[in-house]
Amino acid sequence: QVQLVESGGGLVQAGGSLRLSCVVSGSILSINTMGWYRQAPGKERELVATITRGGSTNYADSVKGRFTVSRDNAKNTVLLQMNSLKFEDTAVYYCYGYVVLESYTYWGQGTQVTVSS
Repeated sequence: QVQLVESGGGLVQAGGSLRLSCVVSGSILSINTMGWYRQAPGKERELVATITRGGSTNYADSVKGRFTVSRDNAKNTVLLQMNSLKFEDTAVYYCYGYVVLESYTYWGQGTQVTVSS
Protein backbone atom coordinates (compact mmCIF):
# COMPACT_ATOMS: atom_id res chain seq x y z
CA GLN A 1 0.00 0.00 0.00
CA VAL A 2 1.26 3.43 -0.95
CA GLN A 3 0.13 6.77 0.41
CA LEU A 4 1.13 10.20 -0.88
CA VAL A 5 1.03 13.36 1.22
CA GLU A 6 1.67 16.79 -0.30
CA SER A 7 2.80 19.96 1.41
CA GLY A 8 4.26 23.33 0.53
CA GLY A 9 1.34 25.11 -1.07
CA GLY A 10 0.34 28.62 -0.14
CA LEU A 11 -0.13 32.18 -1.29
CA VAL A 12 2.60 33.90 -3.28
CA GLN A 13 2.87 37.00 -5.43
CA ALA A 14 3.37 36.71 -9.16
CA GLY A 15 7.02 36.21 -9.94
CA GLY A 16 7.63 34.41 -6.69
CA SER A 17 8.55 30.80 -5.95
CA LEU A 18 7.16 27.84 -4.06
CA ARG A 19 8.37 24.31 -3.55
CA LEU A 20 5.90 21.47 -3.23
CA SER A 21 6.83 18.22 -1.54
CA CYS A 22 5.20 14.82 -1.85
CA VAL A 23 6.20 12.26 0.76
CA VAL A 24 5.55 8.63 -0.05
CA SER A 25 4.72 6.10 2.64
CA GLY A 26 5.70 2.66 1.49
CA SER A 27 8.45 2.09 -1.02
CA ILE A 28 8.93 4.83 -3.58
CA LEU A 29 10.87 2.30 -5.64
CA SER A 30 7.64 0.42 -6.28
CA ILE A 31 6.35 3.49 -8.10
CA ASN A 32 7.40 3.74 -11.72
CA THR A 33 6.28 7.21 -12.68
CA MET A 34 5.50 10.06 -10.33
CA GLY A 35 4.53 13.61 -10.92
CA TRP A 36 2.12 16.43 -10.44
CA TYR A 37 -1.23 17.39 -11.84
CA ARG A 38 -3.16 20.55 -11.12
CA GLN A 39 -6.77 21.62 -11.29
CA ALA A 40 -7.96 25.20 -11.39
CA PRO A 41 -11.56 26.15 -10.57
CA GLY A 42 -13.88 25.29 -13.43
CA LYS A 43 -11.13 23.55 -15.39
CA GLU A 44 -10.11 19.96 -15.99
CA ARG A 45 -7.17 18.42 -14.18
CA GLU A 46 -4.01 18.87 -16.25
CA LEU A 47 -0.61 17.27 -16.17
CA VAL A 48 2.18 19.54 -14.91
CA ALA A 49 5.29 17.36 -14.70
CA THR A 50 6.35 13.74 -14.52
CA ILE A 51 9.49 11.91 -13.47
CA THR A 52 10.29 8.24 -13.96
CA ARG A 53 12.10 5.97 -11.54
CA GLY A 54 15.20 6.50 -13.66
CA GLY A 55 14.89 10.26 -13.48
CA SER A 56 13.53 11.11 -16.93
CA THR A 57 11.29 14.16 -16.79
CA ASN A 58 8.49 15.66 -18.84
CA TYR A 59 6.73 19.01 -18.48
CA ALA A 60 3.64 20.76 -19.72
CA ASP A 61 4.53 23.48 -22.19
CA SER A 62 3.01 26.09 -19.88
CA VAL A 63 5.56 25.38 -17.13
CA LYS A 64 8.71 24.51 -19.08
CA GLY A 65 11.66 26.57 -17.95
CA ARG A 66 9.88 27.62 -14.74
CA PHE A 67 9.10 24.38 -12.90
CA THR A 68 11.48 21.56 -11.99
CA VAL A 69 10.44 18.13 -10.78
CA SER A 70 12.88 15.96 -8.85
CA ARG A 71 12.80 12.67 -7.04
CA ASP A 72 14.79 11.50 -4.02
CA ASN A 73 14.30 7.77 -3.71
CA ALA A 74 16.32 7.62 -0.49
CA LYS A 75 13.97 10.11 1.16
CA ASN A 76 10.80 8.78 -0.47
CA THR A 77 10.09 12.29 -1.74
CA VAL A 78 9.14 14.00 -4.97
CA LEU A 79 9.58 17.76 -5.22
CA LEU A 80 8.18 20.39 -7.55
CA GLN A 81 10.16 23.62 -7.57
CA MET A 82 8.03 26.38 -9.04
CA ASN A 83 9.69 29.64 -10.04
CA SER A 84 8.42 32.75 -11.82
CA LEU A 85 4.90 31.89 -10.78
CA LYS A 86 2.02 33.39 -12.74
CA PHE A 87 -1.57 34.07 -11.80
CA GLU A 88 -2.64 31.26 -14.11
CA ASP A 89 -0.62 28.77 -12.04
CA THR A 90 -3.25 29.10 -9.32
CA ALA A 91 -4.74 25.65 -8.74
CA VAL A 92 -4.87 22.67 -6.43
CA TYR A 93 -1.78 20.60 -7.09
CA TYR A 94 -1.94 16.83 -6.78
CA CYS A 95 0.94 14.42 -6.48
CA TYR A 96 0.48 11.05 -8.15
CA GLY A 97 2.34 7.79 -8.48
CA TYR A 98 1.75 5.01 -10.98
CA VAL A 99 2.66 1.44 -10.07
CA VAL A 100 2.97 -0.72 -13.16
CA LEU A 101 2.73 -4.03 -11.29
CA GLU A 102 -0.61 -2.98 -9.84
CA SER A 103 -1.78 -1.04 -12.90
CA TYR A 104 -2.91 1.55 -10.39
CA THR A 105 -2.41 5.25 -9.81
CA TYR A 106 -2.16 6.59 -6.29
CA TRP A 107 -3.08 10.21 -5.53
CA GLY A 108 -2.33 12.65 -2.78
CA GLN A 109 -4.99 14.83 -1.19
CA GLY A 110 -3.89 18.00 -2.99
CA THR A 111 -2.34 21.28 -1.88
CA GLN A 112 -3.59 24.74 -2.83
CA VAL A 113 -1.31 27.14 -4.67
CA THR A 114 -2.59 30.69 -5.06
CA VAL A 115 -0.67 33.28 -7.05
CA SER A 116 -1.75 36.89 -6.62
CA SER A 117 -1.35 39.22 -9.56
